[in-house]
Amino acid sequence: MSNRPWQKSTYSGDASNCVYIASRPTDVIRLRESDTPDTILTATTDGLRHLFRTLKSTDRRSA
Repeated sequence: MSNRPWQKSTYSGDASNCVYIASRPTDVIRLRESDTPDTILTATTDGLRHLFRTLKSTDRRSA
């Protein structure tokens, strides 16, 4: 396990398969899942923001 300050997502609740996030001052966000903690996804804050906006707009069109 790394020394990064991982924070559990509030959307994970009390489930055993949780999403964790860690940020660095360099505008890089790291994501991992509790089931596979050694697999870490990285993204810039702008890239992640764009992904979330796209997913939200796609979800509204599907409803």
